[in-house]
Amino acid sequence: MRFVSWNVNGLRAVLKKELFYPTFAEFDADIFAIQETKMQEGQAKLELPSGYHQVWNSAKRKGYSGTAVFSRVKPLRVVREIGLSATDASFTTANPSILDSEGRLVACEFENFWFVNCYTPNAQDGLARLDLRLAWGARFTGFLSELAADKPVVACGDLNVAHNEIDLKHPGSNRGNAGFSDEERADFSALLTAGFVDSFRHLYPDRRDAYSWWSFRGNARANNSGWRIDYFLVSAPLAPLITEAAIWPEVMGSDHAPVSLDIEL
Repeated sequence: MRFVSWNVNGLRAVLKKELFYPTFAEFDADIFAIQETKMQEGQAKLELPSGYHQVWNSAKRKGYSGTAVFSRVKPLRVVREIGLSATDASFTTANPSILDSEGRLVACEFENFWFVNCYTPNAQDGLARLDLRLAWGARFTGFLSELAADKPVVACGDLNVAHNEIDLKHPGSNRGNAGFSDEERADFSALLTAGFVDSFRHLYPDRRDAYSWWSFRGNARANNSGWRIDYFLVSAPLAPLITEAAIWPEVMGSDHAPVSLDIEL
């Protein structure tokens, strides 16, 4: 099976550039997940090839965040809330009411596995939203673990963190910044400790200069001065079934590149 994940940074913008449909067709994925749709379902007419089922989770705030999953097989069940409440010990100053209102999660149950599409909150400049970011991360790890107790999990998305120094061009100058703070990196490590495998690093533990996001500033993409913050994670028992994990920087239309996972499920 082939799975693809792409932060499109505004689906209507990518459609207007006439870049979404060719990309979708070229990948011919069994499941295609997108983040940052920045639209409500129905705000754009999406004409996917016949047979694809569409599952959306839009933010209450229009033009913001949002996730969607397009699959050849209709999901048995769909979950759109991570279930983080104000009583969670990880919460301090963050506002819990917004976490399940920003359209950041689509989890689809299929016969033999769960597929989870996630757009993790950004910690923002000066780590202003770090409390919320870490609360989300802790609950996301628990959520995936709960699903994995039922069926193996394939999770993907823009997780808004570069895990190790190899995962961004300038680790020294970015240490402590949003996406590369010690706290966010530890949060990602907790995901791995909980039994999930970073599919790209599973196959390519030492590959450098492999990035999935580039700033619009400073000609970053042309210079490949980027970050790897888009992932496919799988339950550890699925790791031996991975045949390929790839990043596609040549695909344009967004500041993120699509990432893909080929796995013998």
